[in-house]
Amino acid sequence: MLQITIKTFDELSKQELYDLLQLRAEVFVVEQECAYQDVDGKDKKAWHILGYKDTKLIAYTRVFKPGDYFKEASIGRVVVIQNERQHKYGYDIMEASIVAIKNNFNEKTIKISAQCYLKDFYNNLGFIETGEEYLEDNIPHMAMVKN
Repeated sequence: MLQITIKTFDELSKQELYDLLQLRAEVFVVEQECAYQDVDGKDKKAWHILGYKDTKLIAYTRVFKPGDYFKEASIGRVVVIQNERQHKYGYDIMEASIVAIKNNFNEKTIKISAQCYLKDFYNNLGFIETGEEYLEDNIPHMAMVKN
């Protein structure tokens, strides 16, 4: 079971910020071999959903209120460290993110930009594809919405 912590950017400690940036770089830049600008200026507007196993950050998302990323509330930078994915922590961190949006922003509609190979994972969480596939950072993505 993950221990979930939810913080605004200003509430993050230096260590928490370092850990989440390290996790994102480990998965998105190194594992997925995608050179892109991860530090995109949007972290300051986001709420950060941190998933710990013992004291190690192993799962993470960032969530946005409507208008801060998309017109709708949104979830992004969904990540679970590779050696912990078999435990289904992706579902735990996403469910915590959905609840955080509902509780903090009073929103039910959530939009994501999902990597296409994860379509079934997001379908299982109630997200439905909207529109055509597109490339984001040279990786096939699709817009998905949960109502």
